[in-house]
Amino acid sequence: MIAPLADAVDPEVHGGKAVQLGAAIRSELPVPPGFALSPDVVDAVARRDPAVVAELAEVSDELGLMAVRSSALDEDSADASFAGAHLSVLAVSGLDATIAAVEAVHQSAQQAGAQSYREQMGLDPTARMAVVIQALIDAEMAGVLFTRNPVTGADERVIEASWGLGEAVVSGIVTPDSYRVARGGHELERTLGDKDVAIRPRSQAGDGDPTEEVPVGPDLVGVYCLGEAELEALDALATRCDQVYDSTDHDIEFAFRDGEIYLLQRRPITRV
Repeated sequence: MIAPLADAVDPEVHGGKAVQLGAAIRSELPVPPGFALSPDVVDAVARRDPAVVAELAEVSDELGLMAVRSSALDEDSADASFAGAHLSVLAVSGLDATIAAVEAVHQSAQQAGAQSYREQMGLDPTARMAVVIQALIDAEMAGVLFTRNPVTGADERVIEASWGLGEAVVSGIVTPDSYRVARGGHELERTLGDKDVAIRPRSQAGDGDPTEEVPVGPDLVGVYCLGEAELEALDALATRCDQVYDSTDHDIEFAFRDGEIYLLQRRPITRV
C-alpha cells in the first residue's frame, strides 16, 4: 500500500510532487530515498489501520530521520504550485511522530492559506492529500533554484541559499545569499545575505517542534554559503532536470551535505 517513491508514476494516485521525485529517482538524479502515500493510505493512517501502521513502522525504521511533505493531487502542477501553502514536517523520528506528521500534513489542506489559494486558482476546496516521506538530509547549506528569473523572465539561474536546512530560506526567517548564474555555470552576480540563524534538527528530542533555530557562528555570518563548486553543481543539476522533465523551467529545492548535492523537490515555474 505504501509505495517506494521510485514507483510513483500517476499524479492522480500520488500527486505531482511524488511523481516528479519518482521520475528523478528513475533517472538517477540525487534524490533522498523515500516513499509515497496515496490519499487512501493517508486516510488509513488517520484511522490507525493496523496493516498501514505496520508498513509505516517499517518506513520509519528504514529511513531514520525523515521529512514528511504534502503531495496533494493538484499540487506542483504547471498551473498551481501550492508552494508554502501546505505543511512540511522535518526531522521526524519514530512511528508515533511519523503518524502525527502525516496527520498534520493532511490537515494543513484545510488551513486558511491553502483554502485561499484553492479559491484563487479556482480549485475544488476539498483536497485529496497524498504524502511524501523521505530521508532527511541534515544540510550544511540549502536553498532554492529557479532556472528562469522569476522577476524579469531572463533565461538564467536564480539561486537563494543559507546555512542549515532550506526551511530558513523558504519560510523567510533569514535574508539568504542570492546568486545569478548563466546557463553553463558562469556567475553573473552575487549578493550577501543576513544569515545569522540556521534551522537544524533539534539536538534533544521533545514534545515540541523537531527542528530548532540555532545561531550561526560569527565566522560564517558574513561568508557566502555557496562557492564555485556548489554553483557548478547546481547548474549541472538544472541541466539534468531539463533532460528528465523535457522542460527548461524548474523551481528546485536543494541541499548540500559532505560535498554532495541533493534534489529535495522539483516543480514547474508556474508564473514569471
